[in-house]
Amino acid sequence: MSRRQAAARFQVGVASAIRWVAMFKRTGSVSQRPRGGKSRSPLEPHAQWLLALVAVEPDLTLMEIVERLAVDLEVTVSEISVRRFFKRHRISFKKNAARRRARPAGRGRAARGLEGRPEPA
Repeated sequence: MSRRQAAARFQVGVASAIRWVAMFKRTGSVSQRPRGGKSRSPLEPHAQWLLALVAVEPDLTLMEIVERLAVDLEVTVSEISVRRFFKRHRISFKKNAARRRARPAGRGRAARGLEGRPEPA
């Protein structure tokens, strides 16, 4: 039967039937193709270098890491690629004690008292 007749018989789109026949001719099978797989990140071959860099200099920003990759390893990536790499390796950038305020945030100085009235204690 023709591809269009097969599409009508199995109640699928004509384009799907055409693709399945083409795939059968190309591969000899119409089984589904594998999905997922390993990361294709260009950073994975440099994982040890990146993890060591962050261990030695934990205060680097993502953009500084991108620049270091470009200069030291001649690898051009975006900031989001670096962010995804660290997320895959379960490394997060949290504020640490060195970045906190010197003193707690307050409300500033108290307002002056009105003339003739004592200031509240």
